[in-house]
Amino acid sequence: MTTEMLDKQKTKLEESEVSLASVKAADDAYVIHTYGRLPVCFVRGEGLRLWDDTGKEYLDFLGGIAVNALGHCHPRVVKAIQDQAATLIHTSNLYYTVPQARLAKKMIEISGFDRVFFCNSGAEANEAALKIARKAGKAYSTDKIGIITATHSFHGRTMGTVTATAQAKYQDPFRPLVPGFSYVERNDSDALRLMVNDNTCAILLEPIQGECGIHALTDEFLQTARELADRYKALLIFDEVQCGMGRTGDWWAFQATGVVPDLFTSAKALGSGLPIGACVARGRAAETLVPGDHGSTFAANPLATTAAYATICAIQDEGLLENASEMGRYFKSRLMEAAGPRVTEVRGRGLMLGVQLAGTNARSVMLNALEKGLIVNAIGDSTIRLLPAYIVTRAQIDKAVEILVSVM
Repeated sequence: MTTEMLDKQKTKLEESEVSLASVKAADDAYVIHTYGRLPVCFVRGEGLRLWDDTGKEYLDFLGGIAVNALGHCHPRVVKAIQDQAATLIHTSNLYYTVPQARLAKKMIEISGFDRVFFCNSGAEANEAALKIARKAGKAYSTDKIGIITATHSFHGRTMGTVTATAQAKYQDPFRPLVPGFSYVERNDSDALRLMVNDNTCAILLEPIQGECGIHALTDEFLQTARELADRYKALLIFDEVQCGMGRTGDWWAFQATGVVPDLFTSAKALGSGLPIGACVARGRAAETLVPGDHGSTFAANPLATTAAYATICAIQDEGLLENASEMGRYFKSRLMEAAGPRVTEVRGRGLMLGVQLAGTNARSVMLNALEKGLIVNAIGDSTIRLLPAYIVTRAQIDKAVEILVSVM
């Protein structure tokens, strides 16, 4: 693209002459290419519906990859953000603010834990948990730095969290990785028993693994991790960035397992689209960091914490945990009933579902569904990931199932 063409493209965007072609041209020219975008430009959203630049309407069953728990532009969250933006957006963590303290109290109330550290994303929340574990381990021994994660996991894209992510496709371009990490096959309790030792400072697990196709870790495996962490004075960390904040029908996925970690992390659905993450701790994990150990410039700014507080209150007041659980059961049964032999399994809990296709045509299903106005996500060759908002209705589920079956 010539300089003259780029200048014309920039002028079009600045004049709001928006189209998929103009936005794509600008994106291709100016944005570092880290995403394989699909050919659609969304301009407006409401509830579970999105509209593109041509006015075409879509039913959103991906929810910004588990972010839009209340759907798009929930009135309560929009009003809270508007009021806060007109009042106070940022001061820094050198000072106290009401929204941060209010959200912290609410997070502790719905978790039963002791303290919370706020940040800007799930990866940052996991980084905070890893730093807590390393420091807590060194209180026993300078060699107590080992961190164990499960195969097929995903914990983020920073150097620490990509090392924790036990998938070569994410790790290989960035080697050498951070030392001290080991990987155990998910749900292999015997292998975990052989791996944990006196130099282990943490076991980091997703109660339900999301990025590999929605695979729940067994209660027995999680209980084994808890017992080993206690025996070897290590911290048990649960990554609930995708599976937490009500998505499974409980506030936190671990609450259905009977296994309580020392730390858990949250992000995605926490802020209804505004960047916020949280590392929630109890016991000695809550007392490990001291001033100067960790921090963030933008973390817990009044705007993000106000959005998160409004999100939690809306989930509580509108009975959305119950709806996520009920609609999740309905969605599972409808998929298995309607899809028949096209689907071999529907995994997950609540509104975090993975549809295992009988064939290896997941990307084709995703693209054809998009063409018919349904947004879903292909994971690998044969899995469709579904993460609709907690406000989803039976009628919307029926429509999504109809479209999915028609394109399988």
